[in-house]
Amino acid sequence: MLFYFGLLLAFLYFKIARVYKKEEKSNINMLVQNIIVAVAAVALVAYGFVHGTWYMVILVGFIFFILSSLIVSAVQLGIFIDGKPFIKLSHLYKSLAFIGMFIAFIDVYLWGI
Repeated sequence: MLFYFGLLLAFLYFKIARVYKKEEKSNINMLVQNIIVAVAAVALVAYGFVHGTWYMVILVGFIFFILSSLIVSAVQLGIFIDGKPFIKLSHLYKSLAFIGMFIAFIDVYLWGI
């Protein structure tokens, strides 16, 4: 279960990072953070292929890819309550570091390092 949660967070992280790269000025801190999370995501997928069936990892990865795209698209279009945005893109940008940290911790926990 933790593997699937980490996989969803990994796809969500990179969808948010892609939007951040398009809309904000890129800096070296985000590049380093993205590289660290990319290594953790590759290790997470490797864990899935080693400890699970390959077709389930691919199927769930595809579903999470679509789900994360829909989540980020919904935030971009806007979720409004009483005329005020409920979740803004800036909230997602601020959560990138925490999501990346959770992915790395999940990866370390699953591999038992």
